[in-house]
Amino acid sequence: MQNKPKIKRILVATGIYPPDIGGPAQYAYELEKIWKTEGYDVTVKYFLFERKLPTGIRHIWFLIKSLPSIFRADFILVLDTWSVALPVAIGSMLCGKKFIVRTGGDFLWEAYTERTNQKILLRNFYRESVGNFSIKEKLIFRVTKWILKEAKKIVFSTDWQREIWTLPYGIKKEKTTIIENYYGEHFENKIAEPKTFVGTTRKLTYKNLDSLEEIFRDQKIKDLGINLDMRICPRNDFEKKIQNSFAVILISLGDISPNMILDAIRYNKPFIVTHEVGIKERIKDISIFVDPLNPEDVKKKIIWLCNESNYITQKKKVESFTFRHSWQEISGEFFSLQ
Repeated sequence: MQNKPKIKRILVATGIYPPDIGGPAQYAYELEKIWKTEGYDVTVKYFLFERKLPTGIRHIWFLIKSLPSIFRADFILVLDTWSVALPVAIGSMLCGKKFIVRTGGDFLWEAYTERTNQKILLRNFYRESVGNFSIKEKLIFRVTKWILKEAKKIVFSTDWQREIWTLPYGIKKEKTTIIENYYGEHFENKIAEPKTFVGTTRKLTYKNLDSLEEIFRDQKIKDLGINLDMRICPRNDFEKKIQNSFAVILISLGDISPNMILDAIRYNKPFIVTHEVGIKERIKDISIFVDPLNPEDVKKKIIWLCNESNYITQKKKVESFTFRHSWQEISGEFFSLQ
């Protein structure tokens, strides 16, 4: 890792933090742990009670509570592009500081699909839906453009999302970089629960959970004794669920770098995943891909995986996956942006 003497105080801004589950929460926790071990003065600012406040008031409050840390910081990392990014961008401008944005998901697309209940693929969203934005969505779109313009660097976890965002947000490619998500060491295999698929994820329209639940109500699926586990639980319990599962399934309308799939790989579990995924090129040799808008395709792949011979073959493929990307490497990649 490239140590930079001028960096002493680090601020990480994130909307969520453990015990909340989700990519930004894990990201903040792991980097904080590494940087504190290395002797840096690390502050993590995240939403507590203010997440229940109305938009605008929430941003103002987060700005007020973060401003002293922004003023003191030598290195500022923001783990979203709207919720905490807006107050940090304003605070950085007031304090004459630069900040780095890691994009994570797509807040605007998520909000739009929730409002309209329309199942729009992420890769089509900015081509097909901009003209239908509400006043609030237009504001978010414009402000996000400003935030990305003000950022010193924009970090994507996949080139897939970068390509989707470049044109609509007017991003200069030389201002961006790719830092892939965490790919950890594999764990020892555990005995799988009989035909239990883990599909746990946030209950949002783009996650396509209504289709998934309907598929598992199909009589052909029931006749095979296949179960779907959708229970929300803390991070440690969630990992145990995957460890004890038969397989993992994710059929969302777009997922950048889904931790659930990366966890499945670490625990050597076969998985079924949407074609609309940012890490497709990385995992193409070990995945069972499905069209999220085609329930019959999903059903067919579930039944195929439940064949013992197919399951063993797919499990061996996952076990053979050798790519690793540690939190230590991720830390170094962020510091290299200074």
